[in-house]
Amino acid sequence: MLWEELNFKLKTFILKKVGKKQDAEDILQDVFLKICSNIDQIKDNGRIYAWIYQITRNTIADYYRNKRDTIEISELPEMSVNDSDENEIINGLVLCLKNMIESLPNKYKEAIMLTELGGLTQKELARKLGMSISGAKSRVQRGRAMLKKKFFECCKFQFDIYGNIIEYHQKENSCKYC
Repeated sequence: MLWEELNFKLKTFILKKVGKKQDAEDILQDVFLKICSNIDQIKDNGRIYAWIYQITRNTIADYYRNKRDTIEISELPEMSVNDSDENEIINGLVLCLKNMIESLPNKYKEAIMLTELGGLTQKELARKLGMSISGAKSRVQRGRAMLKKKFFECCKFQFDIYGNIIEYHQKENSCKYC
């Protein structure tokens, strides 16, 4: 009954959001699977349409999230980086990063070392240092900001669409960290 009543309306709603008929049909199928799987959870039948449209909006958001996280192989640039080149780049960045961390003021160095390298959560850091959680978060964020500033003062980076470093060059040969 719900399928007959809502099929056209939901498909039109989804199509306006995604623009492709085939994708809209796939999303519509996912929506109705979720509805059928969870219909017993609805407590107020008067709010069933709001519940269905919320499922639809969430499914559309999942569609865009999955689309953002995938990339076609043909879209990737051809690169001629072999393993030894990649290891050399990584080792250079690690040494540079180590020197940059060492140059931070002690309280920020400690926060970065314990969270980013030591695996502590910011909550655990707060407990370990006897400070508030917001204070620990601020300290880690400031430390990260200082490191970022040092990196961009020292090197020029090129990023892929996901924010990963794909290339870097020292701005000057006299960088005090690298």
